[in-house]
Amino acid sequence: MKASTVKYFSRLLAELAVLLALYLLGCQIAAWLAWPIPGGVIGMALLLLGFAFGWIKPAALQMGAGLLMAEMLLFFIPALMSLLDYGALLRDDGWRILLVIAASTLMVMLVTAFTVELAVRLRRSHEA
Repeated sequence: MKASTVKYFSRLLAELAVLLALYLLGCQIAAWLAWPIPGGVIGMALLLLGFAFGWIKPAALQMGAGLLMAEMLLFFIPALMSLLDYGALLRDDGWRILLVIAASTLMVMLVTAFTVELAVRLRRSHEA
């Protein structure tokens, strides 16, 4: 095995380990504080704080995040396959489900946009 391949895989594993550690820390915080917020959301907030305060550089996690994004469909296959078991539910209440999916997607997009805008403004004010 080439040294460059070993270096690539070790960096990829290190990045994935950091992302997993932030997720697990978020889950632990949610459990300790008994918050109804999922641990993954708290972990993402911790990651955002790390980016905002400069503790973590986005380029430092680029390969690991890229791998997770590229393989995201694998995380949703079990959910999609379970739809086959609930065909009657989709026929009866499918429009309601689609409405909730559309509304929640829009809310996530808006919150993400406002969060990124806030982070950019904070960074600009911090640099000035």
